[in-house]
Amino acid sequence: MYTYFFVLAALLYVACGFLPSRQRIVLSAGTALAWLLHGGALWADMIAPGTLRIGFAIVLSATLWVSVAAFWLENRNFSLDGLRVLVLPTAAVAVVLPVLFPGSVVPLEGKSSLFPWHIAIAILAYSTLTIAAFHAMLMAVQESRLHTPSEASKGGWLDVAIERLPALLTMERLLFRLIAFGFGLLTLTVLSGVVFSEQLFGMAFKWDHKTIFTMLSWALFGLLLAGRFWRGWRGKTALRFTLTGFATLLLAYVGSRFVLEVVLHRSLT
Repeated sequence: MYTYFFVLAALLYVACGFLPSRQRIVLSAGTALAWLLHGGALWADMIAPGTLRIGFAIVLSATLWVSVAAFWLENRNFSLDGLRVLVLPTAAVAVVLPVLFPGSVVPLEGKSSLFPWHIAIAILAYSTLTIAAFHAMLMAVQESRLHTPSEASKGGWLDVAIERLPALLTMERLLFRLIAFGFGLLTLTVLSGVVFSEQLFGMAFKWDHKTIFTMLSWALFGLLLAGRFWRGWRGKTALRFTLTGFATLLLAYVGSRFVLEVVLHRSLT
């Protein structure tokens, strides 16, 4: 039954993604309703007594669910309408993926009661850095329009959305706030992953593609924050680091699980 909620949430996300920005109340209410439907269906699909359903589609869907919440809250403090047209259509695609790719069921028996918290922290880390990546893409467009304004596209819906964004320096401060928070969550994910690695794989630490990509992403975001603090990195350097770190993190779990589940038809956790 929750399949219908996934589909309904996707339709609402699409509608809210492309409605005119002047309908702020409708957009806010529609996004909140879609988010509630998405979350309820995700909870029913992922969690059952004694088990947890895990897969690339479910993790991606959960990541976008939290990202939509972050956008909705952030948009109440700042005018970030340009972010809406990036986040909501992407969430519309992600919300229906668990219907097509259900993943695998992981029994919780014999695992620590803190194991689900490791999954939750990882999803929060992915979500925060996902919204940071969307933020960086929007900043790249904003910066490009400032340096090379296009008269042909002036007045278009994207131009209107870009014009309503906060100043570039404010956007940059928001970006680094998101990255710092996401880096902290990613650090907790890495540390808790070391703790639970023995339960999952029978060894203290497993160096596989998922671990390598996660550590590389962690190093990139850490280097970016260090460069910001010590060298004042900003602008295109910050955007490149953000998008590269996000792409690497996406490969760490979602990309590797996609290959295992869809290409190789394996259901290993």
